[in-house]
Amino acid sequence: MPRARKGNAPRRGGQRRGGGARSSTQADSGSSEDEAASEARSTTSECPSLLSTAAEEGLGGDAVDEQGQQEDLEEKLKEYVDCLTDKSAKTRQGALESLRLALAAHLLPDFLLERCLTLADALEKCLKKGKGEEQALAAAVLGLLCVQLGPGPKGEELFHSLQPLLVSVLTDGTASPAARLHCASALGLGCYVAAADVQDLVSCLTCLEGVFSRSCGVGGATAPMVPTSLHGLLCAALQAWALLLTICPSTHISHILDRQLPQLPQLLSSESVNLRIAAGETIALLFELARDLEEDFIYEDMEALCGALRTLATDSNKYRAKADRRRQRSTFRSVLHFVEVRVRLDASLQECAPGTATKPSHSPSTLQGGECEEETVRFGLEVLYVDSWARRRIYAAFKDVLGSGMHHHLQNNELLRDIFGLGPVLVLDATALKACKISRFEKHLYNAASFKARTKARSRVRDKRADIL
Repeated sequence: MPRARKGNAPRRGGQRRGGGARSSTQADSGSSEDEAASEARSTTSECPSLLSTAAEEGLGGDAVDEQGQQEDLEEKLKEYVDCLTDKSAKTRQGALESLRLALAAHLLPDFLLERCLTLADALEKCLKKGKGEEQALAAAVLGLLCVQLGPGPKGEELFHSLQPLLVSVLTDGTASPAARLHCASALGLGCYVAAADVQDLVSCLTCLEGVFSRSCGVGGATAPMVPTSLHGLLCAALQAWALLLTICPSTHISHILDRQLPQLPQLLSSESVNLRIAAGETIALLFELARDLEEDFIYEDMEALCGALRTLATDSNKYRAKADRRRQRSTFRSVLHFVEVRVRLDASLQECAPGTATKPSHSPSTLQGGECEEETVRFGLEVLYVDSWARRRIYAAFKDVLGSGMHHHLQNNELLRDIFGLGPVLVLDATALKACKISRFEKHLYNAASFKARTKARSRVRDKRADIL
């Protein structure tokens, strides 16, 4: 795909901090519950372990043993690849699951390049002749292969050979919802990484848009009822579509804004909390892209949109699970703050009529905003700052497919380091790594301090709630 990615290139609305290094803090969210949540997030992310598992294992300097482990891993992978053509569906599914776990946890580009054609043929048969779970696993493995091979010729060839099959399963109403869900995610991630032609990008955008747009009413009509079994598919299609928007040319963005901004708010009333959150984050991303194109962008139906976002940001319905309510309120407070700030700014400027000395009723701190809440990701000796809705969607897409292997890939995968502007892979010798290692006693002290800070933050929130009651 063209290298002008929103997660890597400077944004037109303002320069992004290079390499994810920034020292300024985010503005106060205005809610004590937000403070507790952000404090808990920073406590979780600032893990005292400065070394990855692989680095700690290598501190002994036993390079021979490490090489032996790599050879054992490759032997197992060869067995898994051979099992992909087995007659037993259960055997094929087991091999696909094992491959998925191995590709998420390890970086194996050389091994995969040698067997790219074999894997492509095997995955094609799994997608064509497999059912349900097998198709879902094959699509997940395809997404991981694209992440491993990167945007080179082999990765592009692999994606182009299997793209028609992904589209076929995704648009097949009789296929398993789980298979369609994983095909949507693989289509979005594969196109983001490996597609070099803008026409391929537009084609994938259209396909994904067609999946979730069916759940939106036309011309402001009420959205049709969607079966619960399809909520995951709609969420995956919407998130994959939003991922591709981050690399979409500006000439196409304006048409997408006109077409989708009036429709997406209908998904905010969905029964699925995940779909509501995905819709809210996508709306924020569209506003971010619109303001990159036009700094003074104003949405016509802003009042109704802010009303819906405010309702979800303060939702306290007891029939929803407590964890879902908390996650929804946290997300929509950030979305509302980002979307609504321009309305408050315009209103304050109108209060200052030309030639008068009247001051705006809003304080300067109220007008400081309109930015995505910054998240800090620490891995090894490095730090990544996720400070825009585009980078947030990109990071979430890779984390969904890599899972617990995300930090390992951030440290060693050149594709991810290029996307997030982290620079070349850091090469540290055993002495430097050992100097950075934290003792068990220091880890214990750190965890105790974190627990105390988290307890204090939550206690403040509980005390304020008690006062209100």
